[in-house]
Amino acid sequence: MRIIAGSAKGRPLKAVPGSGTRPTTDKVKEALFSIIGPYFEGGRVLDLFAGTGGLGLEALSRGMDEAVFVDADHRSVSVIKENARHAGFAEQCEIYRNEASRAIRALAKRERQFDLIFLDPPYKMKDMHDWLTRMLELGLLAKGATAVIEHDAQTVYPEQLEDLHCIRQAIYGDIAITIYNMQGDGVQ
Repeated sequence: MRIIAGSAKGRPLKAVPGSGTRPTTDKVKEALFSIIGPYFEGGRVLDLFAGTGGLGLEALSRGMDEAVFVDADHRSVSVIKENARHAGFAEQCEIYRNEASRAIRALAKRERQFDLIFLDPPYKMKDMHDWLTRMLELGLLAKGATAVIEHDAQTVYPEQLEDLHCIRQAIYGDIAITIYNMQGDGVQ
């Protein structure tokens, strides 16, 4: 695992010990960022169910200004902190150990909005459309936001979720990604 492109290109990322975390492969990450970017001119990213923090750190490397990482596992939080420090992004990161549902409510209370959201939960969770709908209701998505769900290839998400429109669904072996844009305007 590594950062693929941008200011921290080639920096290795530490994995979370054990088998509870499934990092996004470099192949999927490369394909994903070629669809949504590949580079950004600022903005905020939320990496929910962050694991190693690889997706959010890749977004920072490619030009996002700041990132919020959330994971319930204390080992993941430690790894994200170490990866952020090693990649040179520690000052641009907020890292929280919290349950995702509590975290999104707390972020909404702080009136935070995000231009890019990554949802990469354990594959047994097949309700990310409900999570995105709740995040819309809480006002967490900025105008023109992009939301990315990484999931197992057997799960299919709807074409539209209120103001979010699916712009791409792609399958890479057992892994799939579904990408939404708020009213068709993505982060650029």
